[in-house]
Amino acid sequence: MGLLDRFKRSTTREVDVNSDKDAETRQLPPSQRITHTHLSTIAKNKSQGTWGGMVAPPNSPVYALGIPHWLAKYGLGAWMLVGIALVVIGITTALSTVSEVFLGVFLAFVLTSVLHPMVDWLDRYMSRYLATAIAMIVGFLVFGGLVTYVIYSVANEWHGLAKQFEEGVEEILTFITDGPLPVDITREEISNAIDNAVSAGTEWVQSNAGTVASTVASNAGQFAMIMTILALALFVTATLLAQGPSMWLWVINLLPGRNRERVNLGAYAGWTAFSGYARGTVIISMINGVSAFIFLTIVGVPLAAPLAVLVLIGTFIPLIGAPAAMIVAMIVALASGGVLDFVIVGLGIALIGQLEGNLWQPLIMGQQVSLHPAVVAVGVAAGGFAGGLIGAVITIPIMAIVWSIYRTLNEPEPPLAEIPHVSKERVLPEDDD
Repeated sequence: MGLLDRFKRSTTREVDVNSDKDAETRQLPPSQRITHTHLSTIAKNKSQGTWGGMVAPPNSPVYALGIPHWLAKYGLGAWMLVGIALVVIGITTALSTVSEVFLGVFLAFVLTSVLHPMVDWLDRYMSRYLATAIAMIVGFLVFGGLVTYVIYSVANEWHGLAKQFEEGVEEILTFITDGPLPVDITREEISNAIDNAVSAGTEWVQSNAGTVASTVASNAGQFAMIMTILALALFVTATLLAQGPSMWLWVINLLPGRNRERVNLGAYAGWTAFSGYARGTVIISMINGVSAFIFLTIVGVPLAAPLAVLVLIGTFIPLIGAPAAMIVAMIVALASGGVLDFVIVGLGIALIGQLEGNLWQPLIMGQQVSLHPAVVAVGVAAGGFAGGLIGAVITIPIMAIVWSIYRTLNEPEPPLAEIPHVSKERVLPEDDD
């Protein structure tokens, strides 16, 4: 069968995707083909078709009546996707210019989701403004007490910490020089390498004194920016906790009546997913921090409290945050207690990670954040490359919001019990006659 014959056949056959008949049986009979007699009728009725006759009807047996309907349908969909992508890019670009404001508002939403249940409970017994004030004071006392305890524990252990590190480093050096490692390294060589590294670092600092000074000044400016972000977050949190329902009612009343219920449904679905993720992450981070503190204290690793707080903060970075924090604990254990403590802390990391992934997350978050681990991994990687550490932190809650809104507003078709079977004859090219 030649190319021309195939073209003629493709423009004169029925659109029947469910038929498995032979190719010859799918060809239209001569009575349904376009002839010169039909051309005048087609010209008269052309204005009645889609877009003035430019697009053929969906079930048209003759594609020559206009652009194939499937091409117009999917082409229009492709342009809509391009438009959505442009809107997303525009919003992302606009937010990147005011990233500090975005971070403050995002942090405010996190704090609101954590304190909102307490405010709702206190609202039953007192005014909402007083309930908001009490909830924020309690949150501040908890956070401040945690920071105070960490500082106190570091100051209390500082005197004996230097001697413990010295003993641990001595044990590591003994293991390297006299242990079973298949290398021959002397203490003198290790000492010379350390001296050379210190000398190189000193020379770099001396030669880049101006750069170091400007970096310090820049960090001072960053500290001021962080304090501004925190102040903005606290102000927005207090506003949302005290007046959130009335503010949302005002927004809903700005919309046309026919759209209010659907917009409210989508917003509630997104907020449920975000608040569930935020509260679940806070609870799991507290569990990981307490577990790490108990475990490191039992093993005898110094600075157990600061390392536990580091694990607590690392939990907010999905997949990699808590393990990275525990690796720091492993290094401290190696320096203070030797190889055995290093191995024990490593096994503890694996145990805490398994408890988090297989017990705490399904039990606490449940179906509120139903994202596949592969999707989470890709999202964290994409967010990390696009926005650094902050991007890795905010990507997953944003994905959870989008998925929850889509799942709530979408009306899916009945699910398939299994993948439909497709015969090879339907996808393989036909043999030339």
